[in-house]
Amino acid sequence: MRIIVVGAGVLGVSAARHLSVAGAEVLLLDHRGAGTGTSATTFAWVNSHRKHDVDYHRLNVAGMAEHARLAERLPGPRSYVPSGALVWADEAGEERLAGDVARLRSLGYPAHRITREEAGRIAGGVRIPATVTAVAHFPGEGYVLPDLFLANLLSDAERHGTRFAPGEVVDIDDGPGGVSVTLAGGGVVRGDRVVLAAGRWTERLAARAGIDVPMVTDTARGSQPVGLLGYVRSPAFGLRCVIHGPGLNLRPAAGGQTVVQALDVNALVDPAAPPSPDGEIAATLARRFRALLPGPGAAPTIDLRVGLRSLPADGHTVAGPASARSRVHCLVSHSGITLAPLLGRLAAAEITTGREQDLLRPFRPTRFAGVRRRDVEVDQRATAPGDQ
Repeated sequence: MRIIVVGAGVLGVSAARHLSVAGAEVLLLDHRGAGTGTSATTFAWVNSHRKHDVDYHRLNVAGMAEHARLAERLPGPRSYVPSGALVWADEAGEERLAGDVARLRSLGYPAHRITREEAGRIAGGVRIPATVTAVAHFPGEGYVLPDLFLANLLSDAERHGTRFAPGEVVDIDDGPGGVSVTLAGGGVVRGDRVVLAAGRWTERLAARAGIDVPMVTDTARGSQPVGLLGYVRSPAFGLRCVIHGPGLNLRPAAGGQTVVQALDVNALVDPAAPPSPDGEIAATLARRFRALLPGPGAAPTIDLRVGLRSLPADGHTVAGPASARSRVHCLVSHSGITLAPLLGRLAAAEITTGREQDLLRPFRPTRFAGVRRRDVEVDQRATAPGDQ
Protein backbone atom coordinates (compact mmCIF):
# COMPACT_ATOMS: atom_id res chain seq x y z
CA MET A 1 0.00 0.00 0.00
CA ARG A 2 1.38 3.41 -1.03
CA ILE A 3 0.62 6.24 1.41
CA ILE A 4 1.32 9.94 0.93
CA VAL A 5 1.51 11.86 4.21
CA VAL A 6 1.11 15.62 3.81
CA GLY A 7 2.72 17.54 6.67
CA ALA A 8 5.78 16.69 8.76
CA GLY A 9 4.66 17.99 12.12
CA VAL A 10 4.26 15.62 15.05
CA LEU A 11 0.98 14.15 13.76
CA GLY A 12 2.23 13.55 10.22
CA VAL A 13 5.57 12.10 11.31
CA SER A 14 3.89 9.85 13.86
CA ALA A 15 1.44 8.58 11.24
CA ALA A 16 4.28 8.01 8.77
CA ARG A 17 6.26 6.05 11.34
CA HIS A 18 3.35 3.80 12.30
CA LEU A 19 2.39 3.22 8.67
CA SER A 20 5.95 2.26 7.81
CA VAL A 21 6.15 -0.06 10.81
CA ALA A 22 2.96 -1.70 9.50
CA GLY A 23 4.65 -2.32 6.15
CA ALA A 24 3.22 0.48 4.01
CA GLU A 25 5.27 2.36 1.43
CA VAL A 26 5.24 5.93 2.80
CA LEU A 27 6.15 9.25 1.21
CA LEU A 28 6.21 12.12 3.72
CA LEU A 29 5.96 15.61 2.21
CA ASP A 30 6.39 19.03 3.79
CA HIS A 31 7.06 22.37 2.15
CA ARG A 32 8.97 23.93 5.06
CA GLY A 33 10.81 21.07 6.73
CA ALA A 34 10.00 18.72 9.59
CA GLY A 35 8.56 20.37 12.68
CA THR A 36 8.61 23.93 11.36
CA GLY A 37 4.89 24.68 11.76
CA THR A 38 2.92 24.54 15.01
CA SER A 39 5.18 21.76 16.29
CA ALA A 40 8.01 24.30 16.53
CA THR A 41 6.08 26.54 18.93
CA THR A 42 4.32 24.30 21.40
CA PHE A 43 4.27 24.35 25.18
CA ALA A 44 4.43 20.55 24.81
CA TRP A 45 2.36 19.70 27.89
CA VAL A 46 1.05 16.10 27.85
CA ASN A 47 -2.32 16.12 29.61
CA SER A 48 -6.08 15.75 29.60
CA HIS A 49 -6.61 18.59 32.02
CA ARG A 50 -9.50 20.72 30.76
CA LYS A 51 -11.03 18.47 28.13
CA HIS A 52 -14.67 18.79 29.20
CA ASP A 53 -16.13 16.60 26.45
CA VAL A 54 -16.04 13.03 27.77
CA ASP A 55 -14.96 11.47 24.46
CA TYR A 56 -12.21 14.05 24.04
CA HIS A 57 -11.04 13.54 27.62
CA ARG A 58 -10.93 9.78 27.05
CA LEU A 59 -8.91 10.26 23.85
CA ASN A 60 -6.36 12.46 25.60
CA VAL A 61 -6.01 10.09 28.56
CA ALA A 62 -5.27 7.33 26.06
CA GLY A 63 -2.76 9.69 24.42
CA MET A 64 -0.96 10.14 27.73
CA ALA A 65 -0.68 6.38 28.18
CA GLU A 66 0.55 5.99 24.59
CA HIS A 67 3.44 8.36 25.29
CA ALA A 68 4.66 6.10 28.07
CA ARG A 69 4.44 3.02 25.84
CA LEU A 70 6.16 4.71 22.90
CA ALA A 71 8.98 6.01 25.11
CA GLU A 72 9.98 2.40 25.83
CA ARG A 73 10.18 1.57 22.10
CA LEU A 74 11.39 4.73 20.38
CA PRO A 75 15.17 4.84 19.76
CA GLY A 76 17.16 7.94 20.54
CA PRO A 77 17.54 10.13 23.62
CA ARG A 78 14.48 10.15 25.83
CA SER A 79 12.15 13.00 24.84
CA TYR A 80 9.08 12.29 26.99
CA VAL A 81 9.23 13.22 30.67
CA PRO A 82 6.37 12.05 32.96
CA SER A 83 7.12 14.81 35.43
CA GLY A 84 3.65 15.54 36.75
CA ALA A 85 2.26 19.07 36.78
CA LEU A 86 1.38 21.67 39.36
CA VAL A 87 -1.34 24.28 39.12
CA TRP A 88 -1.34 27.04 41.68
CA ALA A 89 -3.98 29.68 42.20
CA ASP A 90 -4.48 32.95 44.00
CA GLU A 91 -7.76 33.88 45.67
CA ALA A 92 -9.36 34.78 42.34
CA GLY A 93 -8.61 31.34 40.86
CA GLU A 94 -9.02 29.12 43.91
CA GLU A 95 -12.66 28.17 43.22
CA ARG A 96 -11.88 27.31 39.61
CA LEU A 97 -8.96 25.10 40.67
CA ALA A 98 -11.08 23.30 43.26
CA GLY A 99 -13.71 22.63 40.58
CA ASP A 100 -11.09 21.26 38.20
CA VAL A 101 -9.72 18.89 40.82
CA ALA A 102 -13.19 17.64 41.77
CA ARG A 103 -14.24 17.11 38.14
CA LEU A 104 -11.06 15.25 37.21
CA ARG A 105 -11.15 13.06 40.31
CA SER A 106 -14.73 12.09 39.43
CA LEU A 107 -13.37 10.83 36.09
CA GLY A 108 -10.64 8.78 37.76
CA TYR A 109 -7.92 11.22 36.70
CA PRO A 110 -5.12 11.60 39.27
CA ALA A 111 -5.53 15.02 40.88
CA HIS A 112 -5.27 16.27 44.44
CA ARG A 113 -4.66 19.37 46.51
CA ILE A 114 -1.27 19.67 48.17
CA THR A 115 0.49 22.09 50.49
CA ARG A 116 2.93 24.79 49.43
CA GLU A 117 5.72 22.79 51.06
CA GLU A 118 4.86 19.67 49.05
CA ALA A 119 4.67 21.75 45.87
CA GLY A 120 8.14 23.14 46.52
CA ARG A 121 9.61 19.67 46.86
CA ILE A 122 7.95 18.49 43.63
CA ALA A 123 8.84 21.56 41.55
CA GLY A 124 12.48 21.99 42.46
CA GLY A 125 14.13 25.39 42.77
CA VAL A 126 11.02 27.55 42.53
CA ARG A 127 9.85 30.30 44.84
CA ILE A 128 6.08 30.04 45.16
CA PRO A 129 4.56 33.55 45.26
CA ALA A 130 3.04 34.69 48.55
CA THR A 131 -0.23 35.37 46.70
CA VAL A 132 -0.72 31.67 45.98
CA THR A 133 -3.50 30.30 48.19
CA ALA A 134 -4.07 26.83 46.66
CA VAL A 135 -1.95 24.27 44.82
CA ALA A 136 -2.98 21.08 43.02
CA HIS A 137 -0.82 18.23 41.77
CA PHE A 138 -1.56 16.18 38.65
CA PRO A 139 1.00 13.34 38.82
CA GLY A 140 0.01 11.62 35.57
CA GLU A 141 0.87 14.58 33.36
CA GLY A 142 4.19 15.47 31.81
CA TYR A 143 5.88 17.11 28.86
CA VAL A 144 8.00 16.35 25.83
CA LEU A 145 11.06 18.01 24.38
CA PRO A 146 9.40 18.69 21.02
CA ASP A 147 12.47 19.08 18.80
CA LEU A 148 13.99 15.88 20.13
CA PHE A 149 10.65 14.05 20.08
CA LEU A 150 10.07 14.87 16.43
CA ALA A 151 13.65 14.06 15.46
CA ASN A 152 13.36 10.64 17.14
CA LEU A 153 10.03 9.93 15.41
CA LEU A 154 11.35 10.96 12.00
CA SER A 155 14.56 8.99 12.37
CA ASP A 156 12.62 5.86 13.31
CA ALA A 157 10.12 6.42 10.49
CA GLU A 158 12.98 6.60 7.99
CA ARG A 159 14.61 3.56 9.56
CA HIS A 160 11.40 1.66 8.81
CA GLY A 161 11.27 2.89 5.22
CA THR A 162 9.53 6.28 5.19
CA ARG A 163 10.86 8.54 2.45
CA PHE A 164 10.86 12.20 3.49
CA ALA A 165 10.99 14.78 0.71
CA PRO A 166 10.45 18.52 0.36
CA GLY A 167 7.28 19.42 -1.48
CA GLU A 168 4.49 21.96 -1.24
CA VAL A 169 1.15 20.28 -1.86
CA VAL A 170 -1.30 22.59 -3.63
CA ASP A 171 -4.03 20.15 -4.61
CA ILE A 172 -5.46 16.79 -3.58
CA ASP A 173 -7.56 14.81 -6.02
CA ASP A 174 -9.61 11.89 -4.74
CA GLY A 175 -11.18 10.82 -7.98
CA PRO A 176 -12.45 7.61 -9.58
CA GLY A 177 -8.96 6.70 -10.76
CA GLY A 178 -7.33 6.99 -7.32
CA VAL A 179 -5.89 9.62 -5.07
CA SER A 180 -3.09 12.00 -5.99
CA VAL A 181 -1.41 15.17 -4.79
CA THR A 182 -0.17 17.99 -6.99
CA LEU A 183 2.99 19.84 -5.98
CA ALA A 184 3.71 23.52 -6.42
CA GLY A 185 6.13 22.80 -9.25
CA GLY A 186 3.47 20.90 -11.17
CA GLY A 187 4.52 17.38 -10.28
CA VAL A 188 1.89 14.82 -9.40
CA VAL A 189 2.31 11.98 -6.91
CA ARG A 190 -0.18 9.11 -6.81
CA GLY A 191 -0.93 6.68 -4.03
CA ASP A 192 -3.53 4.44 -2.45
CA ARG A 193 -4.24 6.79 0.46
CA VAL A 194 -3.38 10.31 1.56
CA VAL A 195 -2.96 11.31 5.21
CA LEU A 196 -3.61 15.04 5.49
CA ALA A 197 -1.75 16.26 8.58
CA ALA A 198 -1.11 19.84 7.47
CA GLY A 199 -1.95 21.62 10.72
CA ARG A 200 -3.38 25.09 10.23
CA TRP A 201 -3.27 24.62 6.43
CA THR A 202 -5.69 21.68 6.66
CA GLU A 203 -8.91 23.52 5.78
CA ARG A 204 -7.63 24.81 2.45
CA LEU A 205 -6.10 21.51 1.34
CA ALA A 206 -9.05 19.42 2.55
CA ALA A 207 -11.39 21.61 0.51
CA ARG A 208 -9.41 20.71 -2.61
CA ALA A 209 -10.45 17.10 -1.98
CA GLY A 210 -14.06 18.09 -1.31
CA ILE A 211 -13.78 17.72 2.47
CA ASP A 212 -15.03 20.33 4.93
CA VAL A 213 -12.70 20.75 7.91
CA PRO A 214 -13.42 24.21 9.36
CA MET A 215 -10.39 25.71 11.07
CA VAL A 216 -9.74 28.95 12.93
CA THR A 217 -7.24 30.61 10.60
CA ASP A 218 -7.21 34.30 11.58
CA THR A 219 -3.65 35.47 12.22
CA ALA A 220 -4.33 39.08 13.20
CA ARG A 221 -3.07 40.62 16.43
CA GLY A 222 -4.43 38.73 19.43
CA SER A 223 -6.46 36.25 17.37
CA GLN A 224 -7.26 32.81 18.76
CA PRO A 225 -4.41 30.86 17.12
CA VAL A 226 -1.72 33.31 18.27
CA GLY A 227 0.50 32.22 21.13
CA LEU A 228 3.82 33.43 22.48
CA LEU A 229 6.52 31.33 24.11
CA GLY A 230 9.66 32.51 25.86
CA TYR A 231 12.79 30.36 25.93
CA VAL A 232 14.85 31.26 29.00
CA ARG A 233 18.50 30.63 28.15
CA SER A 234 19.78 31.85 31.52
CA PRO A 235 19.76 31.49 34.41
CA ALA A 236 19.45 27.73 34.72
CA PHE A 237 16.45 27.04 36.90
CA GLY A 238 16.45 23.43 38.11
CA LEU A 239 12.73 23.09 37.38
CA ARG A 240 11.46 19.51 37.64
CA CYS A 241 7.87 19.62 36.38
CA VAL A 242 5.26 21.61 34.45
CA ILE A 243 3.82 24.56 36.39
CA HIS A 244 0.74 26.67 35.66
CA GLY A 245 0.19 29.86 37.61
CA PRO A 246 -1.88 33.04 37.36
CA GLY A 247 0.92 35.00 35.71
CA LEU A 248 3.24 32.44 34.17
CA ASN A 249 3.33 28.85 32.96
CA LEU A 250 6.66 27.00 32.91
CA ARG A 251 8.12 23.72 31.76
CA PRO A 252 11.67 22.39 31.73
CA ALA A 253 13.61 22.44 28.48
CA ALA A 254 16.86 20.84 27.38
CA GLY A 255 20.12 21.88 29.00
CA GLY A 256 18.58 23.36 32.14
CA GLN A 257 16.63 25.95 30.18
CA THR A 258 12.98 26.83 30.77
CA VAL A 259 10.04 27.51 28.47
CA VAL A 260 7.67 30.18 29.78
CA GLN A 261 4.22 31.28 28.70
CA ALA A 262 2.07 34.20 29.89
CA LEU A 263 -1.41 33.67 28.51
CA ASP A 264 -2.59 37.22 29.13
CA VAL A 265 0.02 38.73 26.79
CA ASN A 266 -1.20 36.73 23.77
CA ALA A 267 -3.81 39.40 23.13
CA LEU A 268 -0.98 41.88 22.52
CA VAL A 269 0.98 39.74 20.05
CA ASP A 270 0.92 40.47 16.32
CA PRO A 271 2.58 37.75 14.18
CA ALA A 272 3.24 40.35 11.49
CA ALA A 273 5.27 42.43 13.95
CA PRO A 274 6.68 40.00 16.55
CA PRO A 275 7.62 41.42 19.94
CA SER A 276 11.23 42.48 20.26
CA PRO A 277 13.62 40.91 22.79
CA ASP A 278 14.05 44.28 24.51
CA GLY A 279 10.40 45.37 24.40
CA GLU A 280 7.62 45.54 26.97
CA ILE A 281 6.39 41.98 26.49
CA ALA A 282 9.88 40.54 26.94
CA ALA A 283 10.33 42.68 30.06
CA THR A 284 7.02 41.37 31.46
CA LEU A 285 8.09 37.75 31.01
CA ALA A 286 11.51 38.45 32.52
CA ARG A 287 9.98 40.19 35.55
CA ARG A 288 7.51 37.36 36.22
CA PHE A 289 10.18 34.71 35.77
CA ARG A 290 12.60 36.50 38.04
CA ALA A 291 9.94 36.62 40.76
CA LEU A 292 9.99 32.80 40.85
CA LEU A 293 13.73 32.43 41.27
CA PRO A 294 14.83 31.30 44.73
CA GLY A 295 17.29 34.16 45.11
CA PRO A 296 18.64 37.31 43.48
CA GLY A 297 20.52 37.00 40.23
CA ALA A 298 21.17 38.46 36.81
CA ALA A 299 18.29 39.47 34.58
CA PRO A 300 16.96 36.47 32.60
CA THR A 301 17.93 36.08 28.95
CA ILE A 302 14.75 35.14 27.06
CA ASP A 303 14.25 34.40 23.38
CA LEU A 304 10.71 34.95 22.08
CA ARG A 305 8.89 32.84 19.53
CA VAL A 306 5.41 33.51 18.12
CA GLY A 307 3.33 30.45 17.28
CA LEU A 308 0.06 29.83 15.48
CA ARG A 309 -1.96 26.98 16.94
CA SER A 310 -3.85 24.42 14.83
CA LEU A 311 -7.46 24.92 15.89
CA PRO A 312 -10.34 22.93 14.43
CA ALA A 313 -13.37 25.23 14.70
CA ASP A 314 -15.17 23.18 17.36
CA GLY A 315 -12.04 22.69 19.48
CA HIS A 316 -11.84 18.93 18.96
CA THR A 317 -9.52 16.65 17.04
CA VAL A 318 -10.37 15.69 13.47
CA ALA A 319 -9.31 12.14 12.63
CA GLY A 320 -10.39 9.94 9.77
CA PRO A 321 -11.86 9.95 6.27
CA ALA A 322 -14.78 12.13 5.18
CA SER A 323 -16.76 9.11 3.97
CA ALA A 324 -16.50 5.36 3.58
CA ARG A 325 -15.27 5.89 0.03
CA SER A 326 -12.77 8.65 0.76
CA ARG A 327 -9.09 7.87 0.34
CA VAL A 328 -8.06 10.99 2.30
CA HIS A 329 -7.55 10.51 6.03
CA CYS A 330 -7.51 13.83 7.95
CA LEU A 331 -5.46 14.34 11.12
CA VAL A 332 -5.51 17.73 12.85
CA SER A 333 -5.67 18.60 16.53
CA HIS A 334 -5.08 21.39 19.01
CA SER A 335 -3.78 18.61 21.31
CA GLY A 336 -1.16 17.45 18.83
CA ILE A 337 1.65 16.83 21.29
CA THR A 338 -0.49 14.80 23.67
CA LEU A 339 -2.18 12.84 20.89
CA ALA A 340 0.56 12.36 18.27
CA PRO A 341 1.68 8.84 19.28
CA LEU A 342 -1.90 7.62 19.67
CA LEU A 343 -3.38 9.24 16.56
CA GLY A 344 -0.48 8.00 14.47
CA ARG A 345 -0.99 4.42 15.64
CA LEU A 346 -4.78 4.44 15.32
CA ALA A 347 -4.76 6.11 11.90
CA ALA A 348 -2.23 3.58 10.63
CA ALA A 349 -4.36 0.73 11.97
CA GLU A 350 -7.49 2.02 10.24
CA ILE A 351 -5.71 2.60 6.93
CA THR A 352 -3.81 -0.69 6.78
CA THR A 353 -6.49 -3.01 8.22
CA GLY A 354 -9.73 -1.25 7.32
CA ARG A 355 -10.97 -1.71 10.88
CA GLU A 356 -12.49 1.30 12.60
CA GLN A 357 -10.89 2.35 15.89
CA ASP A 358 -13.47 3.11 18.57
CA LEU A 359 -11.57 6.02 20.11
CA LEU A 360 -11.62 7.89 16.79
CA ARG A 361 -15.31 7.40 15.99
CA PRO A 362 -16.50 10.71 17.58
CA PHE A 363 -13.89 12.76 15.70
CA ARG A 364 -14.63 12.13 12.04
CA PRO A 365 -14.75 15.09 9.66
CA THR A 366 -18.25 13.90 8.75
CA ARG A 367 -19.53 15.79 11.80
CA PHE A 368 -19.16 19.04 9.85
CA ALA A 369 -21.18 17.92 6.82
CA GLY A 370 -24.24 20.11 6.30
CA VAL A 371 -23.58 22.07 9.51
CA ARG A 372 -23.25 25.84 9.56
CA ARG A 373 -19.86 26.98 10.79
CA ARG A 374 -21.36 29.36 13.34
CA ASP A 375 -23.17 26.42 14.93
CA VAL A 376 -19.93 24.57 15.74
CA GLU A 377 -17.31 27.29 16.23
CA VAL A 378 -16.19 27.96 19.80
CA ASP A 379 -13.86 30.54 21.30
CA GLN A 380 -10.55 28.82 22.03
CA ARG A 381 -8.59 31.65 23.56
CA ALA A 382 -6.41 30.37 26.39
CA THR A 383 -6.66 32.81 29.29
CA ALA A 384 -6.37 30.86 32.56
CA PRO A 385 -4.03 28.15 33.92
CA GLY A 386 -4.81 24.83 32.29
CA ASP A 387 -6.71 26.29 29.32
CA GLN A 388 -4.07 25.64 26.70
